Amino acid sequence: MSSGRKISLRSSDGESFEVDEAVALESQTIKHMIEDDCADNGIPLPNVTSKILAKVIEYCKKHVETPKSEDRGTNSGDDDLKNWDTEFVRVDQATLFDLILVSLFFVRSVITFCEVLSFLN
Repeated sequence: MSSGRKISLRSSDGESFEVDEAVALESQTIKHMIEDDCADNGIPLPNVTSKILAKVIEYCKKHVETPKSEDRGTNSGDDDLKNWDTEFVRVDQATLFDLILVSLFFVRSVITFCEVLSFLN
């Protein structure tokens, strides 16, 4: 998966991440910045550390790369993605807290991320 255009995201600790535009578009906020031509010099994310930004990018990439069930004609991929999501959030409590906070800003659908959290016991 490569959309051609790359977007640079810069964490609070100065690390830059080059991501495909499709991955960056998972964030409505970043999508609006791209649409308003505010992404040419990179997008600073002053409240997101590189550790958390890397995890969020991993999450968004997986959701961009996984075909939707209507595109596949089957639901088996949905189950695989739900299982992946469940494993993704099996992290220490501090990391989970940071992921929840940043998901409010970054992830296109907070409901999607909340669905992931519902798998935790």
